[in-house]
Amino acid sequence: MSLVLTKEPMIWVAGENSGDYLASQVLPHIKETFPDQVMEGIGGDRMIAAGLQPWFHASALSVRGYLEVIKHLPKILSIRHQMMKKANPQNMGVYIGVDAPDFNLAIEEKARTAGVPVVHMVAPAVWAWRPQRIHQIKRAVDHLLLIFPFEEKIFAQAGIPSTYIGHPLANLIPMVPDTEGARKKLGVKVEGPVVTILPGSRHDEIHWCGPRFYGAADLILRAEPKTKFITAAADTTRRAEIEKLLEAFPSVRAATTLIDGNSHLTMEAADAILVASGTATLEAALFKKPLVVGYAMPAISAMLILSKGQTRWISLPNILAQRSLVPECVQMFCTPEILSSHILYALEPRRTEELKEVFTEMHKSLLRPTAQLATEAICKVLGR
Repeated sequence: MSLVLTKEPMIWVAGENSGDYLASQVLPHIKETFPDQVMEGIGGDRMIAAGLQPWFHASALSVRGYLEVIKHLPKILSIRHQMMKKANPQNMGVYIGVDAPDFNLAIEEKARTAGVPVVHMVAPAVWAWRPQRIHQIKRAVDHLLLIFPFEEKIFAQAGIPSTYIGHPLANLIPMVPDTEGARKKLGVKVEGPVVTILPGSRHDEIHWCGPRFYGAADLILRAEPKTKFITAAADTTRRAEIEKLLEAFPSVRAATTLIDGNSHLTMEAADAILVASGTATLEAALFKKPLVVGYAMPAISAMLILSKGQTRWISLPNILAQRSLVPECVQMFCTPEILSSHILYALEPRRTEELKEVFTEMHKSLLRPTAQLATEAICKVLGR
C-alpha cells in the first residue's frame, strides 16, 4: 500500500526565489514521511530538486513593482487562468501556496470553495501593508503556516487557524558564523575590510539598485583602498548583468569576487553587507553582520507601494525588532554617497558588537523544527 497523504497530487505554488527556498526546506520532510506522495505545481530549482514535478517554473512569477508586473501581465494571467481551471478536488489533494499572495490568494479562494483543503505558508504581511487583505485570507485559507512569532496574535484575533513553524533560515544558518572559513572557501585574500554587495535576484533590482550599490563601493574604495567586495549572482543571467554594470567601475571590479549562487557563503565571509530589501536582510542579520539596506525602483511603483504601507520599516530585522537597528536607504536616499557612509560606519568594530547580541536573540526566537511542524499542520488539515 502506497504511503501518501492524498491520492491526488499535493499542489505547491511558490512565486519567487525566497518562496522556492522556504518550500524546499519542507518538501523533503514530507517526501521522507510519505515517499509515494506526488507533488506538483509551480516552484524553482530547489523545489524541483526536492521532488516537485513542475507545471511552471517560479521564475515566470518573479516580478516586483506595479509597472514591472504590467510588462509581464499576459504571461502571469495565462498561468493563473490555467491554475484556476485545475482548482478542483479532481486535480488537487491539497493546495499549498507559498508566499506570492497576489498570485495565490485568488486561486486558493476558488480551490477552497470547490472543496480543496488550502494551506498557505508565509502569511501575507497584513501588519505591514494592505491590512484589508485579512478578509480574503479568511475566505481562502484553511490553515496558515507562520514564520514570524508576532503573527500568531494577529491571525488568532482574526479567527484564522495558524501554526508558528519558525523560519527555515534560522535552522540553516549557524548561530556562530565561520567568517574565516568562508573567506578561505571563496579564496578572498583579505588585506582590509570585506563588504558583501547583494543588489537583488531580479532583473529590475539589478537595474535599479546595482549602479547605486557599486557606486557606493567605488566611494568606499577611495576611503578604504584595501577593501575587498564579494557579490553572489542569483543565476547566469544576473551574473551577466552584474558584469556589465561593473564595467563602469573598474577599480571595484578588480576588488570584487563574483560567484554564482551561494549568497550565504558571501554573507558569512563579510564584515558588513549592503543588501537590497527582501528576505536577504533577515539572512544578513542571522549571520550577525552589520547591514545597510538599500532599494530603488521606478517612482510610480514606489509611490503606490509606499502609500499602502502600515509600518515605518521595510527591512525584516527592523520590523522584528520594532526599532531602527539598521539603516534603510530607499528611493532618493538610495545614493552612492549615503550608502557608502552607512557602510563605512557599519565597518567600525563597535557596530558589529552592538548588533551581534541583538541578532543572536532574534535568531533564537525564529528557531523551530520547521519542516516537522509544517508537515504536522498539513496532515492535520487533511485529517491524517
